[in-house]
Amino acid sequence: MRQATFGGLYAWEFARDGRDLRVRVEGQLTFNSSIPMIEAATSGFGIAYVPENLVSHHIAEGRLRLVLDDWSPPFAGYHLYYPSRRQLSPAMAVITDALRHRI
Repeated sequence: MRQATFGGLYAWEFARDGRDLRVRVEGQLTFNSSIPMIEAATSGFGIAYVPENLVSHHIAEGRLRLVLDDWSPPFAGYHLYYPSRRQLSPAMAVITDALRHRI
């Protein structure tokens, strides 16, 4: 399964023993969100390339299996970048606080 990105399709990224590999996947299904991609994978439509933390419960319950584990690059976590200002707007403070505690 493929995921659309700005200007094209997302290439799957793999790494092992210091070697990086990007693969442009061919397939009939294209998604713009991880949730329907995961639903399609659990329904048997194909392989989904998503962060493991999004599917860990599916793996634990046997609905999905981890493949190419030795080629999976470590996930350093999500990052949020925003302008450096002493005083964040109230809206930005709420968003950053919510994301910090949710993820």
